[in-house]
Amino acid sequence: MAQQTAAPAARTAAANRSTPKARAASRPRRGPRPRTLVIASVAWLLAAVFLLPYAEMVITALRPADELRDPSYLPDHFAWSNFIDVWHESNLGANLRVTLLVAFGSTLLVLLVALPAAYYTARTRYRGRKLFLLLVLVTQMFQPTSLLVGLYREFYQFGMLNSAWTLVLCNAAFNLAFAIWILTAYIGSIPVALEESGMIDGLSRVGALVRITLPLALPGVVTAMIFTFIAAWNEFVMGLTLSTVPESQPLTVGINSFIGNYTVQWNYLFAGSVIAIVPVVVLFALIERKVVSGLTAGSVK
Repeated sequence: MAQQTAAPAARTAAANRSTPKARAASRPRRGPRPRTLVIASVAWLLAAVFLLPYAEMVITALRPADELRDPSYLPDHFAWSNFIDVWHESNLGANLRVTLLVAFGSTLLVLLVALPAAYYTARTRYRGRKLFLLLVLVTQMFQPTSLLVGLYREFYQFGMLNSAWTLVLCNAAFNLAFAIWILTAYIGSIPVALEESGMIDGLSRVGALVRITLPLALPGVVTAMIFTFIAAWNEFVMGLTLSTVPESQPLTVGINSFIGNYTVQWNYLFAGSVIAIVPVVVLFALIERKVVSGLTAGSVK
């Protein structure tokens, strides 16, 4: 009886040892291949090269004023008060509020306009569709700098200079074409049958868009959102031209005020730069996966 019980157990143990997982577990672990080590070393080296300027920026932001010309890489002591001084002794707080309003306002306006335009373009084969997409692409060829004189004159006549809403309109206009292009490609990759099945169950066209298409197109929406937000956050030329009052200027223009005719306040300049990049870095880190999936939209059918 014991022999009969032991036989199936032995066969079961032998079968378990023959599975791929068991064979992989029984193999001795090998170290990384030389090719893997080389690739990893090159990747770390490239990462260090790209991160060194940011490290230098943070270190300079923490340097005392009397150590800015010292040849040493690290200061003798870190002046954390530089961040407090740059916040209280300049218009950086007001500039940050203007930049937040411009970036979020431009992003919201772009999404409100680009989503219906991209949905209609992706779902409807109307006459002049290709011409519309071509015109959208052509608008990307115009740089804001080439239109500044006309924009300044127009907003001057309407009395809209030194207003954050003026920058919202300009940034939204120059980022709208990219949002329409990427959302058209992403919505076009979503099967129409999903919307049709939802409308059979009683959904309207708007309901199908909101409940079915929009959740599936979320990576593309996030990609358009983050690119519009970063473009509006980093914009400089329009903010410098259309805003002449220090309190109404965006953060990029406010940081430029630390560069004088004869001296440059490097510690305050880099402290303001650190403050300026932190929100964008945090936002991009939170939705980086959505951005990557949105960029590859339509590449695989």
